[in-house]
This record gives sequence, structure tokens and C-alpha cells, in this order.
Amino acid sequence: MSRDELTQIGVISIVAESAGVPPRPREIAFSEALHTWIRVALQSFGGPAGQIAVMHRILVEEKRWIGEERFLHALSYCMLLPGPEAQQLATYIGWLLHRTLGGLAAGILFVLPGFFAILVLSLLYTAYGNLPLVEGLFFGVKPAVLALVLEALLRIGRRSLGHAAPGAVAALAFVAIFFFAVPFPWIIIAAGGIGLVGAHFAPDAFRAPRPQLPAGESAVVDAALDRERPDHTLPSPIRALRVTAACGALWGIPIVVLAWSRGLEDIYTQIAVFFSKLAVVTFGGAYAVLAYMAQHAVETHGWLAPGEMLDGLGMAETTPGPLIQVVQFVGFLGAYRSPGELEPWLAGSLAAILTTWVTFVPCFLWIFLGAPYVEQLRENRALRGALAGITAAVIGAVLNLAIWFSLHTLFAQVYERRYGPVLLQVPDWASVDTAAAVIAVVAAIATLWFHVNMLRLIAACAVAGIVWRFSAPLLS
Repeated sequence: MSRDELTQIGVISIVAESAGVPPRPREIAFSEALHTWIRVALQSFGGPAGQIAVMHRILVEEKRWIGEERFLHALSYCMLLPGPEAQQLATYIGWLLHRTLGGLAAGILFVLPGFFAILVLSLLYTAYGNLPLVEGLFFGVKPAVLALVLEALLRIGRRSLGHAAPGAVAALAFVAIFFFAVPFPWIIIAAGGIGLVGAHFAPDAFRAPRPQLPAGESAVVDAALDRERPDHTLPSPIRALRVTAACGALWGIPIVVLAWSRGLEDIYTQIAVFFSKLAVVTFGGAYAVLAYMAQHAVETHGWLAPGEMLDGLGMAETTPGPLIQVVQFVGFLGAYRSPGELEPWLAGSLAAILTTWVTFVPCFLWIFLGAPYVEQLRENRALRGALAGITAAVIGAVLNLAIWFSLHTLFAQVYERRYGPVLLQVPDWASVDTAAAVIAVVAAIATLWFHVNMLRLIAACAVAGIVWRFSAPLLS
């Protein structure tokens, strides 16, 4: 944009303000949004906690495209849905910015880097086994992600838990998930009820988070929607029917075609049906469904061995994109070992595409169908307290994800121990990985005290991991 154009915009804004008319908010170009969504996708390491942190930092703090309250409102809705909450959050915000096309762009771009990374790693895995270079890279990236998640939790927690009451809700949510394995939808319902009642008796305790923008400045989306609600954010039964029909067809037709042409016992039909069912029961995110998926993929279908399941989880944890992308690795190995008339690598690649398709198409359905109604609810003052309670519970859930990831990064062995109703994740302290702990501490100091750029931090830790992987045998 030229200097003359900027001057003209400034003059128009001053005239509008003097006339009592709020200036029209800056429009975000679709090309600018695409560039930003690619950047978000490439930096989205570390499972849901790390991905939500990246989006918050870029979209709320840096770009100021969306306000704190609307970000957390959308996140609360996405945490209620089956499927990867971070990918659905990106889809939601992209939809707010640029309608259906924006939601498709944000959601698809969020998945693509991880899809290609895991596809390449799956091919290398089946061809060469565990490569030391790749192992070292993963080894260094995991502790870096821990530091970034910690920094994000501290930042978001300070802004959203400014009162003791929502802080107590967050703590109770964490205890319920971590120690009692309570399903997350029940926690959300309870937290919403607490917030709804609390808002009546203590409105100052249960209120929406205050925006963290300079005085007098509004986030772009908030300013635009406060001025005029676009048609696509208004609930419409006709549009809901169109969305349901379109997404349902995209989701269901491939399954029907496979079942009709290849039979119910065919590997591709089994993959399509199994991961379609998985897509609608993954409440609470990928961690909540891993045990179910591992049991059926390993024991029922025999697509891979237990150790290979952990290798796939390691790939998903240390590559950009949703953690649930581990399903792609499972589907790849299932078809690779039962290729039929195809070459094994081609059969696995086709299965990886099919698995990704049936896993993520439903995510777009939930957002495009429900988001207009969620935006409408945001205007209901009576539900602001419920939103504050849900937001606090979401932070407790993110803390649970972060600790789960930490345990499985810093310890080689983590066991489940049940004491009555209490379920504990108990690490074997003898299996602590000292090198990973050192990298994690250094990364935490770099990001919390010196505010090192995220990509530089991940790159440096990846190099440290590779060096350690090659030097460890020489030192032992």
C-alpha cells in the first residue's frame, strides 16, 4: 500500500470519527490470511497445547485479528467437539475472516504440513527403519515444545484466570481429567453450570477475559463484527441443511463406493469405516482416543505392533499439525502390509490419503454447521458466565495435555496405576532422560527469560538432539 493511500485512509478515518461514525475496520486480504495460515501450520508443534499457543501468539497478540474473548469463546466450542480442537479452531477463525473459503483454507493448510511430513517418515520408516538423523531431530524438538507449551500456559492463564473462582474451576477440571479420567464433555457441562450460577452471584468473578490490546484499539474481527454482522455468521436453517448435505456427501460417498466396489472385508473399506467411527468419538482430543485406537488397530485388525504405535505417536508429536494425524501412520502400515495388487508403498500412500480424508472432513462439518449458532450465543449476556467457566475448564484440560506430553518426553517408561477411583500416571524415575531434561530446561530459560524466536528455538534444539544422538554411543 502506498503512502498516499495510507494518508487517504487516515483522513477518511478522522473525518468519520469527527462525524460520530466509527471508522471501517481494516479488511484482511485473503492472500495475507493464506500466508499467515501457512506460518501457523509450519509452527504448530507439540500437540493441542502447543498449537493453541501458536495461534494465540500469532492471531491474538501479533496480528490482532481476533480478540482474547472471541478466541477463547471459539476454543471452548472446539473443545466440545469430536476431533482435533486446534485444527477446528483454525477453521473457525478462518471462517470468521473469509467465510467458507477461509475456513477451508485455514483447516486444510493446518493439516497439510503434518500430512506430508508423516507420509515421508512413514515411507522412510518402512524402507529403512529408525534413521538416527530423524531420531535425533525428534529427540531435540520434543523438549523445545515442552518449553513453548509452558510459556503459553503461563501467558494464557494469567489473562484468563484473574480471579480465584475461575482458577478453582481450572484446578478442578485438571484434577478430574488427570486423576479421575472424567470424560471432557461432562467437565465442560459442569464448568458451564458453575459459571452460569457464579455469574449471577459473583459477576466480577465470572466475566469474559479482558482484551490485551492497547487502549482504543480493537482486534480486526471484533471491530468488523461489532460494526455489522456478516450474513455468514447469522444462523440459517437453509444454510445448515446445505452444509450438512455437502459435508455428509464428501464424507460418506467414498465409504459407500469402497464398500460396494471392493467389499466390506477389503483393507481400504475397513480403514474408511474404522477411522470414520473414530472421527465422531474422539471427544477430549487425540490423547483421549489413543488407547481405543491402539487396541483396535493392534489387537483387532493387526495393522501394526504395539511398539510401532508408539513410533507413530512420536512422529505425530514432533511434526507440525494435529496429534490425531497419527491415524495416517496407522492406516499407512495397515495397507502397506496388505497391499493386494498394488505396490506396498503405493497402497500405504493411498491409505494415508483415505485415512486423513475420513478423519478431517467431519471437522469442517462441525464448524460450518455450528459456528453461526455459537457466534449468536456469544451475544447472550446470560451465557457469558457459562463461557467463563468453560474457558477455565479448557485451561485445566490444556494443562493436563501438557503434563501428559511432558511425562512421555522426559521419561522412557510411564505406567498407569489405579488406586480405587484415582488413576495416576507414574513415571519410572530410573528411566528419566537426562539429555532431554537439559534441553527442556535450557529451552525454557531461552523462551521465558530471553524470548527467543520460536523457530530459532526449535531449530537449535533439533540440532542439539541430532548431535546428542550421534555422540551418545561414543560417550557410553
